[in-house]
Amino acid sequence: MESTRKEHDFLGELEIPNHLYYGIQTFRAVENFNITGIPISKEPLFIKALGYVKKAAALANKDCNAIDPKIAEAICYGSDQVIAGKFNDEFVSDLIQGGAGTSVNMNANEVIANIGLEYLGHKKGEYNFLHPNNHVNCSQSTNDAYPSAFRIALYLKMDSFIKTLSGLEVAFAKKGEEFKEVLKNGKNTIARCSSHDFRTRI
Repeated sequence: MESTRKEHDFLGELEIPNHLYYGIQTFRAVENFNITGIPISKEPLFIKALGYVKKAAALANKDCNAIDPKIAEAICYGSDQVIAGKFNDEFVSDLIQGGAGTSVNMNANEVIANIGLEYLGHKKGEYNFLHPNNHVNCSQSTNDAYPSAFRIALYLKMDSFIKTLSGLEVAFAKKGEEFKEVLKNGKNTIARCSSHDFRTRI
């Protein structure tokens, strides 16, 4: 039988399979917001961006003495693992959900917290040493973290968008050359002839 750990939130307690790096908040999200069936793991650049946001916050919190340097180090380690794409399968929240993206934010907080806990020599779920909300999400809200990560992900995606648009430009130019001798029916508009003072239909 698979070993589990107990985690609790304001709604109660759940048994979480020990091999999972996400926790009870992500479990709730899967139960309550299974809208599209498409997990956030389908957008790896967004996961990477969340890792950048959490690492930056941990470094800022350390500099401001908001969290212990050892905890900040563990969060940075966990964030780096997420940035490297090693835990994409742990991001199971639905792409569409209620709220402002809280489930995705907590999914990231829990995964990074549990990676960090193992880095510190603790077990997953021992949140008294490194907490998803109190430490990984310290000085943040979903309204900060989610839009910031979205913009970073969009920036990271720009290269692929530009390549796709460049390919589209070439395809249009090729088709334009291919059909340049073909007469086409256009929109019925009115234009003023430059050399005569009358209107002509085109």
